[in-house]
Formats: sequence, C-alpha cells, structure tokens
Amino acid sequence: MTILEQISHETMVFMRGKYRLDEIGDGKDELKFKQGQKTIVTIYIHEDKFTFLIIFGKKERECFEMQKSEFSKYVCDYYDNSKTYHDGKWMFIDVNTLEQLQEVKKLILIKKKPNRKPFPKESALYSKCGQRCDLCVHYIYTSEELRTTMEVSLSKMWGQTDWSMRCEGCYSDNCYCKDDPCNAKGCAPKKKLSECRECEEFPCIKATAADYRSMIHTEVHYADEITWGILPYVPMQYEDQ
Repeated sequence: MTILEQISHETMVFMRGKYRLDEIGDGKDELKFKQGQKTIVTIYIHEDKFTFLIIFGKKERECFEMQKSEFSKYVCDYYDNSKTYHDGKWMFIDVNTLEQLQEVKKLILIKKKPNRKPFPKESALYSKCGQRCDLCVHYIYTSEELRTTMEVSLSKMWGQTDWSMRCEGCYSDNCYCKDDPCNAKGCAPKKKLSECRECEEFPCIKATAADYRSMIHTEVHYADEITWGILPYVPMQYEDQ
C-alpha cells in the first residue's frame, strides 16, 4: 500500500476498533464520524493528503494544554493558529504521514473516550486469520435470532441478501472453503506456515473477508452495520487498537 493508503486503513481500523459510531459520507470527499447529532471528527479527502477536522470545546482544550508538551510543533502550530468559535476551537489538520496520523489519533482520544465494547469472549472461536467464526452469519451454530440481526446489517453493508451458505468453522473438516481455499488458507502454506496468524506480516489486509473495506470512504454506514457487517470479519476485530 502507498502511504496514503496506509493512513486511510489505519484511520479506519482505529476508529472502528475504538469507537461505535455512525459513518456519514457525502458521496464526494467528506466522511463524518457521528454519535447521534454530535460529530466526533470529520475527514476531507484530497489527492495528496487527508484533512482532519477536530473541534475542541473548553474541556478538551484544557486537557490538551496539560499534554501539549507531548505533541510535535506541527500539531501545536495547528492548535495555536486555529480559530475559536462559540462551539470550540476548529482544527483543520493536514495528514500525509503515519507519524502525523499517530498524533491525530491522540487528539481524537482527547475529543472522545473509546466507546466500543469488545465482543464477549466466552464462546469465541477464531479462524486462522483472526476472524470470529462464532460471530459469522454463515456459522452453522449461530442462533437464528442473532443471524437475523446480522443479516440486516450485512445486507446494508455488502449489498446482497443471500446469506444461506453454512460453515462449521475454519478448523472444521466441513469448512466452506475446504475445496477452494480462501486467501488465508491459500497463502499460508505457500509460506510454509500452518496458518495466517503465524505470519510476520499478520494482519494482512488481504487475509480476512472485510479488512480491505476499512478504508476512508464517502458512503453512509451506521454503527450496527460496522459492528455486524465488518468487525467479525477482520483480524481480531481490531480490539488491539
């Protein structure tokens, strides 16, 4: 991936792993992360950069001032030079390096504490690439009540309605891809590995079913769509972010 592609992916992995928010795109060049009517962060897409708009109210400014020495001059200059309106200090921060993104993540954490609750682990069944087989719509032992909930969000996210295929899990002899290996099962043996998670390149964006969909976009997806249509199908559900 290019640097901008890495920034795009890391941004979405961070936001989806840490937060349960609606993703509201304008279909052109803007993506807002919202909780109800409140916007947490807005991202503007350019050919050579991303611009993050983060608005700090009084409490956030006080919190930032206490940590200001931990931020680079690049970010501090944006903070110092940004105008303050009745609803807060509007910071439009250009990002075209991974280092800049790491600092923007810290600003987002000041703006809002993570609100994403991890999936229960009591009956967790992980695939060879870190997906959650037990949270997959195709898993044969998924309750019909949960499957119905999943299908609504999956259909909105993926634009299809047929979720009838059934699978007993990645390690089962009756895994759906036993005769036609998925990317993870096809790649690992070529590297003389027993499974994807042993690879030094794990997590690889090509391994799981949905990780490649975690890129900055301009579509509209609500929080439930991300929870049930993306997270079960990405490496470790982004819980290590």
